[in-house]
Amino acid sequence: MHVLFIQGGGGKEDYGADAKLVNSLRESLGKDYTVHYPLMPDESSPDFGRKKQIAKEISLIKDEIFLVGHSLGASMLLNYLSQNEVKKNIKGVFLISTPFWSGDEDWIQGLKLPKDFPGKLPINVPIFLYHCRDDEVVPFDHLLLYAQALPQASVREIARGGHQLNNDLSFVAKEIKSL
Repeated sequence: MHVLFIQGGGGKEDYGADAKLVNSLRESLGKDYTVHYPLMPDESSPDFGRKKQIAKEISLIKDEIFLVGHSLGASMLLNYLSQNEVKKNIKGVFLISTPFWSGDEDWIQGLKLPKDFPGKLPINVPIFLYHCRDDEVVPFDHLLLYAQALPQASVREIARGGHQLNNDLSFVAKEIKSL
């Protein structure tokens, strides 16, 4: 089984921070799962070059796939899935600490989701949303916005763990294994 993890933030510093999440996920999933963790670009394009890289990474995996994203990576994964047809067997989408982009600033436009994004997501693919109440980077109310837009999603409110969920994704691994 294959898991593709899309990092948050940009560049090598954020890649290193999210590596702790990936290590937790790998350890919790065990040898039956291969967790792919590519370094995401941080280009000057409106989407930082993320959607093109996500498409490439998904195309490299030949089997069923679980998609996991953290923070900016989660929002870009959702953005990609709502604007592209993916011809893979996606077993589940797991979105962690996901920002809900809004506003009129130019730099936000490449990150915002289309208003009709819920209807453009892959059909019959389970979606899981995770967010800590004490997230110091992405406000907790962003989870509520996604929960409202995606009533079919399984919503997991986590009391403590901050933006990095105490570097523990064992609960995500448990849900991946349940599918």
